[in-house]
Amino acid sequence: MSVYEKYEAVIGLEVHIQLLTKSKMYANDINEYGALPNTNISVVNLGHPGTLPRVNKRAIEYAVKLGLAVNANITYENQFARKNYFYADLPKGYQVTQDKTPICTGGHITIKLKGQEAKDINLTRIHMEEDAGKSMHDQDPFDSLIDLNRAGVPLLEIVSEPDIKSAEEAYAYLTEVRKLVRYLDVCDGNMEEGSMRCDANVSVKIKGVEQFGKKVEVKNMNSIRNVQRAIEFEIIRQIDDIEAGKEIPVETRSFDAVNGLTFSLRSKESANDYRYFPEPDLQPIFVTQEYITSMKALLPELPAELFNRFVNDLKLSDYDALNLTDTKAIALYFSELVTKTKNYKAAANWMMGAVKSYLNENALTIDRFPLKPEKIAELIAIIDEGKISNTVASTQVFPEMMKQLDKSPLQIATELNVIQESNSDALQDFVNQVIANNPAKVAEYKGGKVNLVGMFMGEVMKLSGGKADPKMASKLVKETLDKA
Repeated sequence: MSVYEKYEAVIGLEVHIQLLTKSKMYANDINEYGALPNTNISVVNLGHPGTLPRVNKRAIEYAVKLGLAVNANITYENQFARKNYFYADLPKGYQVTQDKTPICTGGHITIKLKGQEAKDINLTRIHMEEDAGKSMHDQDPFDSLIDLNRAGVPLLEIVSEPDIKSAEEAYAYLTEVRKLVRYLDVCDGNMEEGSMRCDANVSVKIKGVEQFGKKVEVKNMNSIRNVQRAIEFEIIRQIDDIEAGKEIPVETRSFDAVNGLTFSLRSKESANDYRYFPEPDLQPIFVTQEYITSMKALLPELPAELFNRFVNDLKLSDYDALNLTDTKAIALYFSELVTKTKNYKAAANWMMGAVKSYLNENALTIDRFPLKPEKIAELIAIIDEGKISNTVASTQVFPEMMKQLDKSPLQIATELNVIQESNSDALQDFVNQVIANNPAKVAEYKGGKVNLVGMFMGEVMKLSGGKADPKMASKLVKETLDKA
């Protein structure tokens, strides 16, 4: 047994999501990514004396929606606190957050790894807070620069229980978090832009031992893949150090994406780096049951619900359902499509095949796809009716549909002269001609070379100009050969 197999990882993730509100958490500054540095700021977020904060109502709405989506308990009385620490990009010297009364407690997010049973990752809490500004160390060769546009941006921090056991599970968990917040339209989930950020708490212990090892926090990972890479490195590093007789210090580390390793930023002398005090300028916010009920009514159909419906009601495979629920817009388009056709498998194939290819080739999202779902349903219908083949539909009719948006698939197929010949008398004439023209091949077929059916079919298709109904033609070829 490998030395690494003696150990198991214990991982908890802290995910910060920036909310898609128009203004900031406690002030009316514009909440907008990409503005010129230090333009979206106000005296409130700069901490000027005499200024008073106000809670963003939309942020509360988003927090409750997310809590409901993960089956969390919603807190009735929400108090705010000042989290005190000094940093250059924190102009007030503290961050307004929630300490004792997070707006959501409990709940879970379900993950499923390939070939494994679904697993619930339990949540500790979700709380509201504001973001800090941004320090930039690579813009000037001599000085660090500060952009305070981000200061005060509304955040929800999602804290998981240490239920994650591998880097692969962490990847799956973050993927589900991102999918969920996008479905709810509360965050765009773009880790590259910093609107979704993750800190990983990682420790290792001998399998079967209850006591956790010493926890290391890893920061500064700008993609879900990099979170996975950082955790993979950290697990091996900690095991190697333990096996070498070294003690694991409680510290904060950063991830070097270029070299694929973590490095120490600072040590932690105690488990809690901060001091919290009640926020004197904000009154408690009370979330009533009536309000919770009204928010529940606004929830969209969530990824897990759509997945189950696609698998159980439409009888699609897990693979198809997973792909079709990857983004909300694709799922909504497909949901409308299957109200127009009963051939659900064909609908899924067209979505994941020709439609997805068109979107990728043209760098488009589904909301900019020019064909309405009913047009795809009409295309599926004329295939099912035997008017055109799947091959003709994908290679000739569909590309022309993208050019002639006002015409139906049947009109286009007619104009292209690709409507299949399904008249049995006409097809029999083609079959008879082919068999009459190939007596030697007929003899070989009669002698046991049954795979020659393909050759005869090819000749029939040529003779018909590619318009012979393949199923009917194949049937007639076999019957005629057997009688020959």
